Amino acid sequence: MDVFERGDHFCVVGTLRDERPWAGEGFVPRLLHEMELAIAVRLADLVIVDAVADMRAFPHAECTDIEPKFHDLVGLSVSRGYTSAVQERFGRQRGCSHLEFLARALGPVVVQGLTSVGAHRAERGVGEHPMAESGFGAFLANTCHIWAEDGPGPQKIAIGWRPGMTAYPAPSLDEIRRRRDAGPDPASR
Repeated sequence: MDVFERGDHFCVVGTLRDERPWAGEGFVPRLLHEMELAIAVRLADLVIVDAVADMRAFPHAECTDIEPKFHDLVGLSVSRGYTSAVQERFGRQRGCSHLEFLARALGPVVVQGLTSVGAHRAERGVGEHPMAESGFGAFLANTCHIWAEDGPGPQKIAIGWRPGMTAYPAPSLDEIRRRRDAGPDPASR
């Protein structure tokens, strides 16, 4: 997955490559699937404004018939309900399991991109980190065990930690508390 910031949009490209290292020449190909799904997401409301599927390697001549269907991602918001909407449109016989997987995976990538871009802007002194904004934490609520309502993510945010502003991986909640309690040295956060 790759994310590119393009003005007021993110371009997100997911690639899936399925190789059979044991396959030789003949009827069993080494490269079975190679495909890409690209979306453009408007940052103001996280709505997909363009989507293109491209199959480069596939097992059946008819596989590529489904590529245009993935333009139906346009109009979906990658916020709450995105995964269900993708499964409803492209799950099982309505799509391609590989492209549907890529489509589902692109939503969380946008969220990660938002926090990365926000951290980069804050680091350069261009605005506040998005986690400092009221309501941004609610966007992540219950998306994983870290961002459970009572999980370590919201607790870290509450005491001043911001993603992308410390070493990676982020220190534990206990370590962030210890650094906070050790004193006002900004480098200790």
